[in-house]
Amino acid sequence: MDQHHHLIVSCAPSPQQVSRLRHLGAARLRRWGLVDCVETAELLISELVTNAVRYGKGDEVGLSLSHEKGKVRIEVSDGAPGHPAVRRPAPSEESGRGMLIVDALAEDWGTSRDGKRTWCTLTVPKP
Repeated sequence: MDQHHHLIVSCAPSPQQVSRLRHLGAARLRRWGLVDCVETAELLISELVTNAVRYGKGDEVGLSLSHEKGKVRIEVSDGAPGHPAVRRPAPSEESGRGMLIVDALAEDWGTSRDGKRTWCTLTVPKP
């Protein structure tokens, strides 16, 4: 029987929180028995939270992680009304690949209508 699992956490928008939220997400996925998607989810959480810290406008960054019906949904809120875009940075550029990575690894991704939340989904591999 597939159960619904949910984690919601928020923190100050600081670079040190990227690692903290990534580890919290990974620990929760392991607790839910979703070990096969931990590595990909950690990378997605890192990219979304890093974007929120860099470009967000709010006093906090929020992470929502949920699992239901074979899907994991990662959602990050940052208070900024803009919508992220997939860029194609030059090889010499040191940044700008975050949403390119999300686009490549996630099954699907998007933003809320107001642009303040960015989400992505993963299908949980069947055992």
